[in-house]
Amino acid sequence: MAKAELMDYEKALEQFEVVIGLEVHVELNTNTKMFCGCANVFGNEPNTNVCPICIGLPGSLPAVNKRAVESAISIGLALGCSIAPTGRFARKNYFYPDLAKNFQTSQYDEPIAFEGGIDIEVPSGNVYTIDIERAHMEEDAGKLTHVGGATGRIQGAEYSLVDYNRAGVPLIEIVTKPVYGAGAEAPELAAAYVRTIREIVKGLNVSDAKMERGNVRCDANVSLRLHGAEKLGTRTETKNVNSLRSIERAVRYEIQRQAAILAKGGTIIQETRHWHEDKGTTSAGRPKSDADDYRYFPEPDLVPVQPSLELIEKLRAALPEKPADRRKRLQAEWAFADLEFRDVVNAGLLDQIEEAVAAGATAQAARKWYTGEIARLANAEDKDISELPLTPAHVAELAALVEAGKLNDRLAREVLTYVLAGEGSPAQIVVARGLEVVNDDGALIAAIDAALASQPDVLDAIREGRMQAAGAVIGAVMKAMKGSADAARVRELLIEKANA
Repeated sequence: MAKAELMDYEKALEQFEVVIGLEVHVELNTNTKMFCGCANVFGNEPNTNVCPICIGLPGSLPAVNKRAVESAISIGLALGCSIAPTGRFARKNYFYPDLAKNFQTSQYDEPIAFEGGIDIEVPSGNVYTIDIERAHMEEDAGKLTHVGGATGRIQGAEYSLVDYNRAGVPLIEIVTKPVYGAGAEAPELAAAYVRTIREIVKGLNVSDAKMERGNVRCDANVSLRLHGAEKLGTRTETKNVNSLRSIERAVRYEIQRQAAILAKGGTIIQETRHWHEDKGTTSAGRPKSDADDYRYFPEPDLVPVQPSLELIEKLRAALPEKPADRRKRLQAEWAFADLEFRDVVNAGLLDQIEEAVAAGATAQAARKWYTGEIARLANAEDKDISELPLTPAHVAELAALVEAGKLNDRLAREVLTYVLAGEGSPAQIVVARGLEVVNDDGALIAAIDAALASQPDVLDAIREGRMQAAGAVIGAVMKAMKGSADAARVRELLIEKANA
């Protein structure tokens, strides 16, 4: 695959207006699938959660999952949408290797929710209103595994395997109207929007919202047009991007790629594109179909969905606090300065810190670890923090060990690396590796005496008030004890010795 030419980002923005559109797919956490009674469970053996309905055997008849309909209504209400008094399902037709019946049961002209909007804050503090066109119900497809080849994709693979466990899992697709005016902040806005959707569905408890599992996925549409032009440019749709960091990178990449093509008089192809996380690039998928190409027609085996006003109002009354209200509450509870809190929000760490606090950590300790060492380790592995094998309970336990004086910061950072390596919880690792801070004064005094043997003038310097001289001895003690000494206690004992 030839490497695409990219235009400098700032130059691209000078020449072109960016228009984005976002389609977010949310897998619901219902007990069963959308149209059958198969278990909706992640991680089971391939092709074990299947039945004649979800593998499309002739004569099988679907039935709508009531809980999925209620979840769809709740999502629509949380997005400020109107709820349709009646809606129907349709068959969306094209070749689906991962849906055995070869069509997707979805909603087309009668979605369950429509015409909504939410406000989204980006890292700069600017707020944009994202208009929601629709939120509709559909079923997920199965999972393809491409075997052979170097990339794990279909290109170069020897053959493909299909797992139908996910086929029929309830999905809500949330589609925005075109988003104008974000300019340079379009990539950040896309990521912030998906983060907010994720917060909403988690707050509603209608989805596990684990992006690394594909519970929340984003199709990012990007088009460019000359400033002042009325007609929208041709869009591309980067499919199934499943991390906030990748969404931002994919949108930025498409802006630069399309700008380079247009600046040379080229034409953008309306197509789906694949995001390659390892390379930070997109590649062509298939030509993007328009609605007519899908040959939608009403699903004859399902009756229309007609939620009662009583049900809608019951679900409206049960809505949790809005993400913006939740942020205000948490900032007040945690006593974070505006800059501290904005850093946490922009890093997508609200949930982790809230859970760590619930597990016993102080808010400041949780913030320190997540925005400091944990973020550094995630960046070193080129991952989102959510992808690390680290739980908020681990962070709370680590902070408690530091608070209790059993670990200093250096040892705590070391323990953290072992947690990420899968060696157990922080407390287990401290015991197994003998990493607890040494508080035995006898051992510390012996190490101090050994350090003073090579620099006896340090005691005279301390007596004369030149306390900076103590640093050399403290450093030598810490080195000799492999960082396990309590530096503050070493300093106290050294001063006591000087004044004896």
